[in-house]
Amino acid sequence: MTEVRTDWTRSEIATLFDLSFDELVYQAQTVHRAHHAAGQIQLCTLLSIKTGGCPEDCGYCSQSVKADSGVEATKLMDVQAVLQKAAEAADNGSRRFCMGAAWRNPKDRDMPEIVQIVQGVRAMGMETCMTLGMLTPQQADMLAEAGLDYYNHNIDTSPERYNEIITTRTMDDRLDTLAEVRRAGINVCSGGIVGLGETRSDRVGFIHTLATLPQHPESVPVNALVPVKGTVLGDMLADTPLAKIDDIEFVRTIAVARITMPISMVRLSAGRESMSEATQALCFMAGANSIFTGDKLLTAANAGDDKDAAMLAKLGLRAMEAEEPLRACKALEAAE
Repeated sequence: MTEVRTDWTRSEIATLFDLSFDELVYQAQTVHRAHHAAGQIQLCTLLSIKTGGCPEDCGYCSQSVKADSGVEATKLMDVQAVLQKAAEAADNGSRRFCMGAAWRNPKDRDMPEIVQIVQGVRAMGMETCMTLGMLTPQQADMLAEAGLDYYNHNIDTSPERYNEIITTRTMDDRLDTLAEVRRAGINVCSGGIVGLGETRSDRVGFIHTLATLPQHPESVPVNALVPVKGTVLGDMLADTPLAKIDDIEFVRTIAVARITMPISMVRLSAGRESMSEATQALCFMAGANSIFTGDKLLTAANAGDDKDAAMLAKLGLRAMEAEEPLRACKALEAAE
C-alpha cells in the first residue's frame, strides 16, 4: 500500500501539480485503488440547520451579515424537523448526513439540542457530520459523547491568501479548532474552496497545510466557488474568467489531494451543479469518492438525487454502504 506521509514539502506537491494530466490521474487512481474499493461513491446530504446572520466576513459566503445576498437569518431548526430531513435523505440513498449552522461558534444553550440531533441521526444508521464554527473544549467533548462521527471546519485556502478571504478569524484559529476536535476523538473533516481567484501556488499551499497535519483529515471536501451576488467574491468574480476554475485544474487539485492524503475520503462538494458529467467522471478517476447529493447545499443549488443517480448509473458506479467509509477511517488509524 502507498505510504501515508505527513512530511510532504511544497516542492513535492508542486511537482505533482506539474505532471502531465494523464500521469497525474493515473498515479491518483493507483493510490486510490490501494486504499479504497474501486467504483464506490459515498452519497452525502448537507442541511443548513441554522441559516444566515453569521458575524464572520468570509468573502464567499451568502450567510455572512456582511453580505447583501438576500439570505434571511433563521433560528436553529427544531430537532424533529432536522430528523425528518435526515430520514428523507436516508430514503434517497444518503449514508452521511452533514449539518451546518451559520455561527462563529455555538452558544452553550444550543448544545442540548445539537446533542439530540446527533443522537437522532446516528440512530438512523447514518454517519453524522456537523459544522458549527469554533468550539470550546467542553463543546467538543459533548459532541464526542453524543457520538458525532465527523466535525467539519474548512481551512478554505492557503495560509498566504487566507486573510484576503476572511479577516474575522485566522488560519491558526481554524487549525486550533481542528486540533480540539481531534483531541476529543472526533474524526476531522477539513478542506477548502478553489476558484477564489487564487494561484496554483495557493492551491499547493492549501493541500500542503492539510497533508502535513499530524494526522490527515479523514474527510477532505474540495469545493469549487459558486459566486453569489452580494458577497465580496461573488461580486468581484462573477463576471470574470476567474469565477470558475478551469475544469482540468480542478481535477488536478482532486488528484493531488488523493495522492498526498491516500486514505482520506475526498469529497467532490460545492460547484458540481455547473460541472459536466465528463468533468465529474474525471474527478472520480482522480480519486474523489464522495459527493453531496440533493437539491441544495446549505443555500446553494445542487444537482439533485435523480440527476446524480442517472449519472452514477451511466458511469457504472455504485453508492457506498453506510459502514464502508468508517472502515477506511479505522484503516487510517492503523496505518498511522
